[in-house]
Amino acid sequence: MQGVLSGFAVIAVVIAVGYLIGVRGHLGEQGREVLTKLAFHVASPALLFTTLAGADLSVVFSSRLLVTALSTLAAAGLFVAVGAVRRWGVGRTTVGALCSSYVNAGNLGIPIAVYVLGDASLVAPVMLFQLIGVTPVALTILDLSGEGDRRPAWQVALTPLRNPIAVGSLAGVAVSATGLHVPGPIWDPLTLIGNMSVPAVLLAFGISLRGSTLPLRGAERAPVLLSVALKSFAMPLIAWVLAAGVFGLRGEALLDVVVTSALPAAQNLFTYASSYRVGEVLARESILLSTILSVPVLVVVAALLG
Repeated sequence: MQGVLSGFAVIAVVIAVGYLIGVRGHLGEQGREVLTKLAFHVASPALLFTTLAGADLSVVFSSRLLVTALSTLAAAGLFVAVGAVRRWGVGRTTVGALCSSYVNAGNLGIPIAVYVLGDASLVAPVMLFQLIGVTPVALTILDLSGEGDRRPAWQVALTPLRNPIAVGSLAGVAVSATGLHVPGPIWDPLTLIGNMSVPAVLLAFGISLRGSTLPLRGAERAPVLLSVALKSFAMPLIAWVLAAGVFGLRGEALLDVVVTSALPAAQNLFTYASSYRVGEVLARESILLSTILSVPVLVVVAALLG
């Protein structure tokens, strides 16, 4: 259980620091917005590029990744179906679907993979799927949903290339696939800049908590409850059924896919919501509640399958 607790402790401390910065006003009224823009436009693209450029793309074809992909699509699809019926809007529904299915495979998944699963590389397939498949599609939808007028087809097709997160991810995949060597004078600054991404996201999230109401008190209560229920309980359950019942995974392989599916919603989803100014409260409350709930959920999963 040390990995679960240590991973959450690191996140909680950085978020708490961000909250104190917000309370004391050290970064001014625009502090959260500046950190969000820094993470979205600069640090996160650099982090995704260096992460994917050094990744082994062969893991994309593993059965474990297929289980994760199917459980992700199932959880997101359930939220989209309800959002369509309730008419929550394209942008808001997209953010909620991400919060229902996009796991914190980076700053929380890596330490848990090391201490609980014994191998940090086990979260690589999930990170690749989310960065290559989910993120570009979701951000393209958010881009298009924010447009007030109809655009030519060629502009729609080029939408992913206008997004820094998508560009960083695709560039990293291209480097990994072609085997290109990135010179040190380019790689080292990108690595240094990318290291700012997670702290900036967590600090911005902490600042956003200043003056905010308690979760589940506002108009976003219904979508927050749905996304948290899907992320914390439905997605790991779906992953377990698929892994054990359909793909016949047992032992460590089964534990791996269920643990990664039980990880909470990723903090960078709040960055996306803030950047597009849609579903910010939904993202903040969903991330907070799913992170809290994931502690007992991960403990139970590790106890039953470990």
